[in-house]
Amino acid sequence: MTIAEKILARHAGKEHVRPNDLINARVDLVLGNDVTAPVAIKEFERIGVETVFDRDRIALVPDHFTPNKDIQSATQARIMREFARKHNITYYFEVGRMGIEHALLPEEGLVLPGEVIIGADSHTCTYGALGAFATGVGSTDMAAAMALGETWFKVPATIKVEFKGRLRPWVSGKDLILYLIGKIGVDGALYRSLEFTGEIIADLSMDSRLSMCNMAIEAGAKCGIIAPDEVTFEYVKKRAKREYEPVYADEDAEYEKVYTFNGSDIEPQVAFPHLPENTRGISEVGDIKIDQVVIGSCTNGRLEDLRTAASILKGKKVHRDVRLIIIPGTQEITRQALREGLLDIFLEADAVVSTPTCGPCLGGHMGILAEGERALSTTNRNFVGRMGHPRSEVYLSNPAVAAASAVAGKISSPEEVL
Repeated sequence: MTIAEKILARHAGKEHVRPNDLINARVDLVLGNDVTAPVAIKEFERIGVETVFDRDRIALVPDHFTPNKDIQSATQARIMREFARKHNITYYFEVGRMGIEHALLPEEGLVLPGEVIIGADSHTCTYGALGAFATGVGSTDMAAAMALGETWFKVPATIKVEFKGRLRPWVSGKDLILYLIGKIGVDGALYRSLEFTGEIIADLSMDSRLSMCNMAIEAGAKCGIIAPDEVTFEYVKKRAKREYEPVYADEDAEYEKVYTFNGSDIEPQVAFPHLPENTRGISEVGDIKIDQVVIGSCTNGRLEDLRTAASILKGKKVHRDVRLIIIPGTQEITRQALREGLLDIFLEADAVVSTPTCGPCLGGHMGILAEGERALSTTNRNFVGRMGHPRSEVYLSNPAVAAASAVAGKISSPEEVL
């Protein structure tokens, strides 16, 4: 069996599962945010159970429209807050103690190797970077899981993706996943598990792995997953909130497909409007002026991302025609960036630094685009109207390209401004 199949088999109490099997499996963590949890809470109350299956196995994170931008978002947050208090939920993260959910939960040691994690948010697949089976579900499935501690799955087939060789300068996990999506399309891994492997993956930092698995859903995948190794164990040993057991693919595991890519072929990638599959290497971008740059989100708001951006912005100024918005992923990342002087670098460059929030990624707040405006963002989606007006444009890149572009006033490689 593959990693995904073995994890699901263990959690379903079965010796063996195969792709397309329908199973019930226990879950190790159930996640909701201020957009999806209120719907789940309503459904949970309709079920009629007295309380949740385990108050230590539910995480509630207000991050999409927080700090609240209007009365409706404040009401959504209040529903979640009151539910957390009523059921004494251990891992409710209030504003000031929270972060963007998919940056926060790994940092808090709440998602671990070999586990099954579901979240009422499509980018729950992020946690596959730790060797977990993690996937997004609907709010009604979240409600049932909060009551029962289990949910149903159709076992996905697995596609192995091998990255050989070494990374080129300024290339990160974000570029690897954009490159893959550009090759196979946004439905190229539809309801599949993407198992990432190879020398390049082994050399990736945990921040870069999390960024990569975050966007597995942009290829249509059920999950993205990386086998646990020393990088994984070093990351989780000082964070883990519970015991865990890593899972590895069998030597004779059966894969639906195998893709192999060479690192020397992959330069920093830019996804053009209006799909993440519309990718080009930075050398093929051309002259594209921009109005706004966003560095942050559950894809690229981690410390490594901020360090990369600061290394380019240090001693420079954001182009006079560009707004640069930087959003650290969590409060702890913000504190560390402050200690390292990164925030000073951003402010000296004339960027604005936000409290952790999903904000502009989903067109929520903190950076909405007007008609005709063009943004380059380190977020994960660039659909029509994703960041504001339907006649605005969103391009996607890694933090290095984003920082360089903020200085140049157009989409640029780091070499052009350093």
